[in-house]
Formats: sequence, C-alpha cells, structure tokens
Amino acid sequence: MTQEHIILVGAPVDCGKRRRGCLMGPDAFRTAGLAEAITDLGHQLTDMGNLAPAPVRVAPAPNPKVHALAENVGWTITLHDAALQAAKLGLPIFLGGDHALAFGTVSGMAAHAASLGRPLFLLWLDAHSDFHTPLTTDTGNLHGTPVAYVTGRNGFEAFPALTARVPFENVAMIGLRSVDQAERAALAQTSVSLTDMRAIDETGVRAPLAAFLDRVQAANGLLHVSLDVDFLDPDFAPAVGTTVPGGATLREAHLVMEMLCDAGCVASLDLVELNPFLDDRGRTASVMVDLTASLLGRRIFDRPTRSFA
Repeated sequence: MTQEHIILVGAPVDCGKRRRGCLMGPDAFRTAGLAEAITDLGHQLTDMGNLAPAPVRVAPAPNPKVHALAENVGWTITLHDAALQAAKLGLPIFLGGDHALAFGTVSGMAAHAASLGRPLFLLWLDAHSDFHTPLTTDTGNLHGTPVAYVTGRNGFEAFPALTARVPFENVAMIGLRSVDQAERAALAQTSVSLTDMRAIDETGVRAPLAAFLDRVQAANGLLHVSLDVDFLDPDFAPAVGTTVPGGATLREAHLVMEMLCDAGCVASLDLVELNPFLDDRGRTASVMVDLTASLLGRRIFDRPTRSFA
C-alpha cells in the first residue's frame, strides 16, 4: 500500500442502542496503539479528536419503540460533514461508537464520491445486515438500520435527505449470521451481495470478496469498509453487546484486510461496536487495531513473484 494521510475521527456514538458503553470506544482504540500502528507503517496521521452530535429537534417517531431519534439524527449531520471534510485530506478512519455512526459516515463518503464523479461501494463486515428501517424495527435500536438509510429505503423522513445514495448493487455484506425475517424479505428484493457464515464455511471468504473487489475496481469506485466487532467470533473479540457465535476467525479477518489492502480501492473505514466495558484487558481493541494495520499494509513477509524452475 502506498503511504496515505490517515485521518482519525472519534465518533463516540452510544445512542443507536440501549446498552451503554460504546462511547468509550474511540479512546480504547487510541489506548490500544492505533496511532502508533499507523505511523509505524509510514503513514502520515492526523487525529481530529472526538466529535459531538449536532443539536437538533425532530418530531416523535411514528414507531414509538424508536430510541434516541434526535441524537441519532444529530450524529448523522455531524459525521456526514466530517466525512466530507476528512475525505478531502486523506483516508478517514471513524472510531466508534455503535453502528449508527454509519448513517453519517457512509452518506458523507457517498457525497464525496459523487463530487468526484465516482461511485461509492460499501463493504459491510457484520453479523447483522442492519437493513431495518425506523418503521420496521422491533427493538427500536437504530444501529440496526443504517444500510437501509444509505441505500434509500423509506422511513427515514427525520434524517437528512441523501444527496447521494449507495445503489443496492454496490453493497456487499460478509459474515452474516443473525438476520431478522423482515430484513431477509426486504433484502430478497434487492441486488445486495450477501455472504453468510455457511457460505464462508463451505467455500471460504476469498472468492466472494475477490468478486466484489473486481466490481469496485472495474467501476473505478471508492470503497467504504464498515467493520463491526461482531463480524469476528466472540471467542476472539468479546467486547461487543451483540455477540453472535460462529463468526469469522482471526485468520479469515486478516485475509479480508490484506485483500482490501492489495486491491487499493479503500477510501474510508468504520471501526464500530467496541464496548470496552465488556472487554478482557483490552483484547478486542488490540485485535481491531491489528486488523486495521493489515488493511493499511502490515505484512509478515513481502511476497515477490519467484521462479521455481
């Protein structure tokens, strides 16, 4: 990977669900050595510190179960603007915070890509599809809805109107293993690329990711990667409030990151759902830092082409 200007954006979003703790995530990533890992790889680094949600007032949600609507909208405004600004400077890494931060990070990166005349692609590395809307969610937790928002589904009238949506065919979800019936039905009506853990068990993670990256490169697209802690198996990454057994192994996750690095099309990254309150002596934060380093070029060995004749 060529040397990049990496922009760290702290997003202590803790309103996308009711279980508290993700607001500590950005500082846990910093404590785990994220900045040092980045600069050790030769990249330039700017840390914008931790942001705060814009103050907004919204009408009550039609679905009374929806939690903290105004705060989620405020964070969307803040992070959309932050993504637009940071993307002009380099490669932003958004330090979460729960997955509701993706309302703003992905919509902002889509607007940035549109300003360049290029399409945005979205790689969603998560146990969940997060394809509910504020109208369909049973829990009311809006961290389960951002993909629906950025792809333009209905039900988000309280949120800022999208200036650029991410087409369904530009979205790939890998690592799925907890998807509600309503989400399955809605996804079946789209061209979103879906790779669940059974598919990974049967054929591995390389083929579906390689096929998606080929499409990104063929379209000269920008790629936003949204990495949820629960993409990983909780045996390796316990510090998340939405644990689902049977996730990706460390080796599978590093392969994903290394392939993304090799492709050279990643424009931005979310690190989300880290709840340090649930961690084991910083173990999960350190794993996420190591994965980020793999995305940014860390290797055991360079792999030159060799002749064995």
